[in-house]
Amino acid sequence: MRRISRRNFITDLGRGTVGVVILGAAVVGCSDDNEVAGSTTTSGLDPGTNPSPSLAWQRVSFSSVSAYVLARGSEVAIVDTGTADVGTRFDDAFAALSVGWSDVDHVLLTHLHSDHVGGLGEVLDAAPEAKAYAGEADVAGIDSPRALTPVNDGDEVFGLQIVGTPGHTAGHVSVFDEGSGLLVAGDALVGSDGSVGGPSPNFSVDIAEANSSVAALADLGASTVVFGHGDPVESDVAASIDSLAQSL
Repeated sequence: MRRISRRNFITDLGRGTVGVVILGAAVVGCSDDNEVAGSTTTSGLDPGTNPSPSLAWQRVSFSSVSAYVLARGSEVAIVDTGTADVGTRFDDAFAALSVGWSDVDHVLLTHLHSDHVGGLGEVLDAAPEAKAYAGEADVAGIDSPRALTPVNDGDEVFGLQIVGTPGHTAGHVSVFDEGSGLLVAGDALVGSDGSVGGPSPNFSVDIAEANSSVAALADLGASTVVFGHGDPVESDVAASIDSLAQSL
């Protein structure tokens, strides 16, 4: 893992096809007990679109939260693990991408809230060789069956840039794939009626800091943004995040 600045491009992205599976449902908030206001739920494996020739993604219902599977060749990373009772949710997604649990080498957690890490034990049991990561300030608050590797702003994992976005929690991080323009925002942003919304003041430990973190995401120039809660946004993404950052 090496450090790069937030504004630097990642120049050594993997040369294989990248696939992204989005597991989740559209909601508007986040809480430690998974009681999320204004939630709507979808179910089943929903084929996503292709923002670029190198990227494919699919969405699967995971109750009131979204988790992500990223595949680069035969190497797989999972971003967030959803709630407990993972069951076959990941299995169905892996089958769609022709990968399996044995291909999972990395598990990245955007933050410590239980609706994002509740399935961590099951995921790590199913992927015994995977290394798990979380923002340094959140590591101590996450119950994990094995040690978590702390990450900070500018670190790189699996060719992905770690972007520090504290405020929702002290150690919240987002994940950016410069090659495809995909931003996995966790709960630093939310999807709302097809647009990009700011972090929830009801579930953020420091909403002023959370709002400031939006500016860090605006710097990235993302072309697709996916969230812990809410539907993905694929048009005018960079401009929308920049406009949001200026309004907060």
